[in-house]
Amino acid sequence: MSETTPDAAESHAALRLRPEIVALPAYRQGKPAAADAFKLSSNENPFDPLPGVIEAVVAETQFNRYPDATALALRTELAARHGVTPDQVHIGSGSVALLAQLILATSAPGTEVVYSWRSFEAYPGLVTVSGAASVQVPNTPDHGHDLPAIAAAVGENTSLVIICSPNNPTGNVVGAEEFAAFMAAVPTDVIVVLDEAYAEFVHAGAAAAQTLAEPAVNGLPRGAAPLSERYPNLVILRTFSKAYGLAALRVGFAIGAEGILDAARSTAIPLSVTAQGSAAALASLAAEKHLLDRVAVIADRRDGIHDALTAQGWALPRSYANFLWLPLGAETAAAAETLSAAGLIVRAFPDGIRISVGEEEATPLLLAAAQTILDSLAPGHPARRER
Repeated sequence: MSETTPDAAESHAALRLRPEIVALPAYRQGKPAAADAFKLSSNENPFDPLPGVIEAVVAETQFNRYPDATALALRTELAARHGVTPDQVHIGSGSVALLAQLILATSAPGTEVVYSWRSFEAYPGLVTVSGAASVQVPNTPDHGHDLPAIAAAVGENTSLVIICSPNNPTGNVVGAEEFAAFMAAVPTDVIVVLDEAYAEFVHAGAAAAQTLAEPAVNGLPRGAAPLSERYPNLVILRTFSKAYGLAALRVGFAIGAEGILDAARSTAIPLSVTAQGSAAALASLAAEKHLLDRVAVIADRRDGIHDALTAQGWALPRSYANFLWLPLGAETAAAAETLSAAGLIVRAFPDGIRISVGEEEATPLLLAAAQTILDSLAPGHPARRER
């Protein structure tokens, strides 16, 4: 046995690994919280499962049998709700898994995936795994999508475009009219993914509708056809992890043209959605009234925190999701430590902090810590509101 152990770089050099994958940082999950702290790092729903969900999961006891690989019962229910056929619905283990499938189905070395940045942190890694290149279009000064710039970035090598509304981690939404103008500018052979993981929170709460300059884009409007019927190159992504509170069971769905979804299905790992996940999703759909009530509570709590932070003197974007964004820049790490010391585990990025809206008891702790952080910021800091 050798007396010396090669370091990681030498080990990687000796193996036939893709260098871009070796260099790719792994997805970093939100930090767990101690028993006496609040976990506000993963955009989880603070409520218990909706009525009927636990019973539905417990009833699925045939662990020795594979689940329905197509999740037909769930696809049929979602199709009926949104006026499409079951083949225009695709189920995956979370919306991020569906996005990964769509990227693999469209993108390869020599192609480009265009998206706004900063946005969902999984996007760069998923694109790299496909072999394609990321084209990251900077966010607007108010932390939203610059749709004209994104449209201008679409070229002959573009294989996919991702629009995230509400945008994770900043919370901004894309307007319906600007999205229509964007779709008119994108070539019809380029697939566009509308990632709406937080869509249920957009119009919830007393203040949400009043603060929008124009109605937000909605890929699955109630009582109307999905936007994918108007735009055959559009795929809409939704998830049961956030508003529905099924994060641990990993269920998401896509609605779009059958041909696009068939291509995505061809790249999927079979049997990745469990029978328990499908049953929980169906039970959650049946408890929609309770869902809407809970979403409204979270949205009102979000708006209350936003207004309190603004009154303190913070400059932060209006969020339409279940989180808020503090654009702290170089002060991010120190601010995250202050919040942690207050018993609040948040998600720190290189340029800011995302804070999930959690239990009501966390709110006074958050506001007190936020005041301490704000007082430490230098005059003129971008996170300070001009008075």
